[in-house]
Amino acid sequence: MGSADIIPGVSGGTIALITGIYERLVHAIGKINFKFIKYLFKGDISGFKREFLDEIDFQLFIPLLLGIAIAMLTLSKVIGILLEEYTAFTFAFFLGLILASAYVLYTQVVHFSPKIIIISIIGFILAFIFVGLNPIATNHTLPILFFSGMIAICAMILPGISGAFILLLLGQYGYMLNALNTFSWTEIITFCIGALIGILGFSKLLDYLLQHHEEITLALLIGVMIGTLRIPFNQITTNIGTSPIDIAICIILMIIGFVLIVLLEKKFKYIE
Repeated sequence: MGSADIIPGVSGGTIALITGIYERLVHAIGKINFKFIKYLFKGDISGFKREFLDEIDFQLFIPLLLGIAIAMLTLSKVIGILLEEYTAFTFAFFLGLILASAYVLYTQVVHFSPKIIIISIIGFILAFIFVGLNPIATNHTLPILFFSGMIAICAMILPGISGAFILLLLGQYGYMLNALNTFSWTEIITFCIGALIGILGFSKLLDYLLQHHEEITLALLIGVMIGTLRIPFNQITTNIGTSPIDIAICIILMIIGFVLIVLLEKKFKYIE
């Protein structure tokens, strides 16, 4: 998820979905209400400990957050080089990942109806228009980074919507990538605090939708994911060379990305 979240056009939520932890993750975040603080103020240590352990899914969050943090800190330079030096090839691989992820979601929609199809089309149109927007020119003050974190994290947890692309639109992507590379902790911590506040609020809405309107939500996400394919497709067509070998490599990488996701989804479904 950390690797995906630093790439414009690829969603960490997609990775959570195909590895089978998505609904647990959304529910675990939405479950946090900070009721344990009430017991702490009362001096009830046993009540604080009981409520704290009940609210927070440490078995999920500790390994997940460690993995995300390590990936972001170590792979940001690698991803930057790949995007700069091998743009078309890198996005061809991402296109395969996203396309396969949409297919995985498609297999989870049990009952297809005209309403489901219409919702998917709406999701596609909205996403297609949104990802075609031009980046906003903004400054990089701490309040701006804080609110950028709040907004981007909502996209990061949604399959098909790239939090990194949201940062690109907000004019903060390059700045935050550089902050990760140079370990600028003030900017990183400010961004993370904003992201924490954003995800705690948004996850409750998403958890409700998945619990009560799962198929409609999945249908919308399918449309959104297909609509966001505009990003990697544009990057490929803009940066690919005229050599048949370059075109063949892009096709091969796209197929590898697609097959990889399908195999992962089957593997994790088997484990569950």
